[in-house]
Amino acid sequence: MGIGNSTDHTAGAAASSLGSTELSASWFERAKRSLAGGISSSSRLTSTGPDPYPLYMRSGSGARIRDVDGNEYLDYLLSYGSAVLGHAPPELTGELTKVLATGTMFGTCNVPEVELAERIQEMVPCAELVRFANSGSEAVQGAIRTARGVTGRSRVLKFEGHYHGWTDTLAISNRPAPEETGPHDAPRSVPHSPGIPAGVVADVVVCPWNDPESLRAVFAAHPAEFAAAICEPIVANNACTMPDPGFLDLLRDLCTAHGTALVFDEVCTGFRTGPGGAQTLFGVRPDLAVFSKALGGGLPIAAFAGVRELMEPLATGYVKHGGTYNSSPLCATAASLTLARLADPAVTGRIEATGQRIMEAIRRAAKDHGVPCAVQGVGAMFQVVFTPDGTPTRAYRDTFRLDRHRYDAFRHHLLLQGVHTNAYGLACWFVSSAVTSDELDRTCEAIDVAFAGLSAGDH
Repeated sequence: MGIGNSTDHTAGAAASSLGSTELSASWFERAKRSLAGGISSSSRLTSTGPDPYPLYMRSGSGARIRDVDGNEYLDYLLSYGSAVLGHAPPELTGELTKVLATGTMFGTCNVPEVELAERIQEMVPCAELVRFANSGSEAVQGAIRTARGVTGRSRVLKFEGHYHGWTDTLAISNRPAPEETGPHDAPRSVPHSPGIPAGVVADVVVCPWNDPESLRAVFAAHPAEFAAAICEPIVANNACTMPDPGFLDLLRDLCTAHGTALVFDEVCTGFRTGPGGAQTLFGVRPDLAVFSKALGGGLPIAAFAGVRELMEPLATGYVKHGGTYNSSPLCATAASLTLARLADPAVTGRIEATGQRIMEAIRRAAKDHGVPCAVQGVGAMFQVVFTPDGTPTRAYRDTFRLDRHRYDAFRHHLLLQGVHTNAYGLACWFVSSAVTSDELDRTCEAIDVAFAGLSAGDH
C-alpha cells in the first residue's frame, strides 16, 4: 500500500489492504513466555483489528512508524502523545548523541535540568518552582504528597472517569463499570485494580464532571477536608471530553474558598495544546500542575510545578521527594529542545491546524456516509465517539452509551489504510508537528474510506 508494506511512500498512493502481520503475531507468542501477559503495560494488551495480538513497531521517522512485518503507518497514537515533534526528529537525535558520548546520568545536579526548569517557568503560568520525575504517575504522586504535606489534610477530590496514573494514590474511579458507580451525584470511590488498600480508596472522594451543583455539594459535605482537587482539564482518557464553559472557573473559586490546592493533570494537555498548556488555553491558573508526555519529546521525563507557597516545603526538605533518574542530562536535554520548539506559537499552531482539519474530515465523512458520531477535543488531541445521536459526551457515564464495536471497526478500517490510532475508544488521537501536507491529505482520504467501510457494514 502507499502507506503500508509497499516501497512506494508517495502520499496519496492507491489504498490497499494491510500487509501481513505474521511477525507481530510470532513476537507476541514469544513475549508471553517471558513477559507477564506478553506486555510491559496493561494498555498494550491490544489487538490488530480482529487478530488477537498487538503490533510490534520497529522504527519511526517523522509522522510515520513501521512494524516488524514492514507495514508503514501514519501515527496518531504517537506514544500516547509523547512524540510531539514526530519520531526521531534530527534536531533531537543529534543533541542526544552528544549526551550519550559524554554520560547520560551521574546522580548529581546537572546544567540541563536548570535550563529546563527555567524554560518551564517562562511557559507555564503557575510554575513558580519545579520538580522533576520520570513518569506522569510519579509526578501526580509528588503533587498530591506536596498538597497533603502543606495542608495537613489527607483527602483528595477527583472526578469520575479522570485518569491520574496507575499508582495507588489516585487509581480510583477512572473506569468503573456501570454497576459499580453508585448514584450520579455521589459516585462511589472504586479502586481501579485489586491491590489498592481500602484506606487509600477512602481518602479519595469522587465527583461527576461538568456538574456544578454536585461540585458545590461535595465541597459543602467535606468542609476543610480536601488537601487537593485534581482534574484533567481536557479529559484525555475519557473521550477527550471538554470542560463546560465556566466549570474550571467554579472549581478554581471553590478550591480557593476552601483552602484546597487545585491540581491540573496536564500530562496530556501540557505544552501540546499551546506553550502554556490547558491553564493558558482556559485562562484558569491552578496551584500545582503535572506534566509528562510531550514534555520529553519521546524520552521519559515528568514534572510537577506550582506556586511558591506549596513548592517551598519541598525546597526545605520538609516534604520529601526523590528519584535516582529524575531529570537525567539525557532526558532533560530532550525536554529542553522539545520545549524550545513548542514555545514557538507557530509550531503549536501548526499542530492545532493539522488536527482541526482531521477533525473536520471526520465530521464530513460521518455526514456523507450517514454514520452518527461526535468529534470532541482540540486539534492537538481529540477523539471520535459513536453516540447513538451524534451528541458529545459531557461526563464519564455518557460513555456507557457509546458503540464500542463501531469504534473498533473504524480503527481497523484506518489500519487497513495505513493510519495508526489508539486501540482504546475512549483515548485520544494525538497530532505531531511532523505531519506534512501530503500526509494530512492521505489521512483525510483514509478517513473517508474508513467511514465508507463503516456505512457498508451497517447494511
